[in-house]
Amino acid sequence: MKICIIGQGYIGLPTAALFSMNGCEVLGVDVNDEIVSNLNNGIVHIEEPGIAKIIKKAVENNTYHASLKPQKADAFIITVPTPYIVENYKCDLSYVIDACNSIIPYLEKGNIVIIESTIAPMSTDDIIKPIFEKEGFEIGKDLYLAHCPERVLPGQILDELVNNDRIIGGLTAECSKKASEVYSQFVKGKCMETEAKTAELSKCMENTFRDVNIALANELTKICAEIGVNALDVIKIANRHPRVNLHQPGPGVGGHCLAIDPYFIYAKSPENAKIIKLARDTNNSMPEFVCDYVHRIIPSGKIAVLGVSYKGNTGDDRESPAYKIIGNLLKDYEITICDPHIENTNFLSFEDAIENADLILILCDHDEFKEINYDLITEKMSNPIIFDTKDIIKNVPDGIKLYNYGNLYDLKN
Repeated sequence: MKICIIGQGYIGLPTAALFSMNGCEVLGVDVNDEIVSNLNNGIVHIEEPGIAKIIKKAVENNTYHASLKPQKADAFIITVPTPYIVENYKCDLSYVIDACNSIIPYLEKGNIVIIESTIAPMSTDDIIKPIFEKEGFEIGKDLYLAHCPERVLPGQILDELVNNDRIIGGLTAECSKKASEVYSQFVKGKCMETEAKTAELSKCMENTFRDVNIALANELTKICAEIGVNALDVIKIANRHPRVNLHQPGPGVGGHCLAIDPYFIYAKSPENAKIIKLARDTNNSMPEFVCDYVHRIIPSGKIAVLGVSYKGNTGDDRESPAYKIIGNLLKDYEITICDPHIENTNFLSFEDAIENADLILILCDHDEFKEINYDLITEKMSNPIIFDTKDIIKNVPDGIKLYNYGNLYDLKN
């Protein structure tokens, strides 16, 4: 089977890798010249275990090729970004629409078109389907259209693409069947066939569920800081209940899923999606909350920020709350940044970042930060203080002050 995948990012490239190692001929399409050139030389641009090795081998074996333009294929899979429109929170389908239009010259009867990009409910029926019908295709008869969203965890993408159950949302039963046959090339989990609109809403709700529960933990953190209770102890003890699983609070919510997808539901029914919007507002308020307590810890000076990725042990910084925090703090502080998972010429090593710093601000739970060198901290910092928003530092030696979401009430004005 020949597969053409539009978009070679965090989902498109791993998907291409798996198809290429399971007997398919894969064309990966991207609009970025540098990415395409590098991929054709076996060089990947995302940090994800296993991807680099698979792509390098696939290029050598001619089972994978990258291009700026699509080619004829049996199945076309669209994995482009879907941001939200700031003014009204609606799903911005412009990249998806462009991708659909880009494959039209290469479509033939019997082809399968799959939208993997997360989209708002009814998008496939109302927006995407008419694009192909306008070209004379009858959906479910001579062109098979489905929405099949991914559900993966950065750092474990390859494993989860293979083993997680897959949502197959066809516009017709035959569309679902054809799309399921595509994924059966490598998916070991169950391919759950359903309607496109059900698949769309299911994907959005999966991320909304997590966003709402993180918001609950973040709201608890604010309450505890106000009334003088250790939020981390509350969560730990409450979670001893057999039917309670409070999430961990943090500096905010990032990523292309949790920070965006709930808005797609809200925009469809704002009069009903009150909890969803309140959760988004709560999580969006956490960068300001962090900055407020930074000011209480030190009113001025130098801050060494550890981590800007939205998720530990990855280089994925999409929608990361760290950037909002840094942008706010730059008004009053000198900022240095260390993140070993992101290539940036302005970022420093841990040792250089903490030189003469007055505060270490931990915003990401990379493994490298869980066992930091306390001798260097005492030697290099002007005043050894750590503010850990991810609860990864459990004990510090004498002479180093540690703040986390368990003792912020010590700073109450």
